[in-house]
Amino acid sequence: MPVPDEPSVVLESHEEGVTPITITGEWEHARLVRQPLSRTIMRLGLPAVASTLLMTLFFTVDLLWIGRFLGPVALAAATASVFWIWLIISIAELVSIGLTSLAARRHGERNPQEASRVVGEAMVYSIVLGCAVALIGTLLLDHLFSAMNVEPEIAALGRRYLGTYVLGAPLFFGFFAVDAGFRASGDTRTPLAILSVSIAVTMILDPILILGLGPAPKLGIEGAAIATAITRTLAFGLGVVVLHKRRMVSFGRVRRATIAAITRVGLPTAMTGVVFSLIYIVLTRSIAPFGTAALAALGIGHRVESWLYTISLGFGAAVAAIVGQNLGAGEIRRAENSGWITVGYVMVPAVILSVLELTIAQDFAGIFTSDPATRIIGAEYLRISALSNIFLGAEIVLEAALGGSGTTVPPMLTSTTLTALRVPLAIWAAARFGIVGVWWVIVLTAAARGLAMAIIWKSGVWKRRAMVA
Repeated sequence: MPVPDEPSVVLESHEEGVTPITITGEWEHARLVRQPLSRTIMRLGLPAVASTLLMTLFFTVDLLWIGRFLGPVALAAATASVFWIWLIISIAELVSIGLTSLAARRHGERNPQEASRVVGEAMVYSIVLGCAVALIGTLLLDHLFSAMNVEPEIAALGRRYLGTYVLGAPLFFGFFAVDAGFRASGDTRTPLAILSVSIAVTMILDPILILGLGPAPKLGIEGAAIATAITRTLAFGLGVVVLHKRRMVSFGRVRRATIAAITRVGLPTAMTGVVFSLIYIVLTRSIAPFGTAALAALGIGHRVESWLYTISLGFGAAVAAIVGQNLGAGEIRRAENSGWITVGYVMVPAVILSVLELTIAQDFAGIFTSDPATRIIGAEYLRISALSNIFLGAEIVLEAALGGSGTTVPPMLTSTTLTALRVPLAIWAAARFGIVGVWWVIVLTAAARGLAMAIIWKSGVWKRRAMVA
């Protein structure tokens, strides 16, 4: 039975007047289910966008240092590693997506005590899952790059980068749970502050550890991964402290029902990401014969695209919380409208990025590399990918909205099927049109996924699905 929140604002009288002391979940709930949608989406979305952009900057800084100072081979190794990192992130999202949906629904029901307990259980679940990933990743490390058919020099550097990265998986996973705990409550500003501190530390550590500045040894590509592990540990620690101070997390016996509920909601989305990563790993085998420059160019293309991806992901995190809380409050129409309004917001940066990719593609590519061949191929990819940016934004936002409703199976099946088609299509296109054919396959299937998510959201199937208990 939901327990009513405390008063939204606790007041203390002084001679100067009345001073607000505490803002609680009731107030946050009221803003998410009662205030104008546009204002609510922007209030939650902009800090979340800033957070995800900072997270993108987190990875971009690594690639900038690697590409500029370690050369195209190291950049190709980092690119090959990124696809395995995507797989790791997808597994971490199992808990993140499930926790956001479940905790947001509890907040919508005005039961913050249960929400805090769910956050604690999810955090334990995340760390255990991260330990499993670290163990399995370490054991399989030697086989991961051979599966991609990359050159031995690239594989050797990739193993050094990825091997260091996976060791930090437990705390990396824990931070995903911390982030979801804040966002489910409607708080997107605190994760922004934590990530800001993390990025500042990364910018200091990357050149020191990669280049061996001062007393630090020159670790090369491995140094970039160590910097990432250190900063994610810092972010996780800060997040736990703040959550505990605000009584937004409580630890106790981990209930099987909670883990099952989180898994039911989060697993389909996680599997989508895992399959997506595996498909890209297979695609790498099709791209590898075109040389190191082509593989490095793919990495550059994804880095540029990732700015739109993360903007959309930030708004997606906001709309997931809004949809979850409004469904908990019985505001179905408001939940539906929030999805469409948020799509409209992400169209603006999508169009801007498309124009920039079409007009200054080589300048974008030149940020990451001075190698002429990589720059030319990277620019070619960016010009083609500009055509799918609008669809990419819609896909991410509406998939997040569906996740906030607890509906994750239909988008998983749809997205996985369309993404899987890339493999046979890319093999055919590579043989017929060369590397340009592969770029077109990636772009057209991305556009198809965006259209599919819009159809699923419009169908209203998510309205008829009961939320997990």
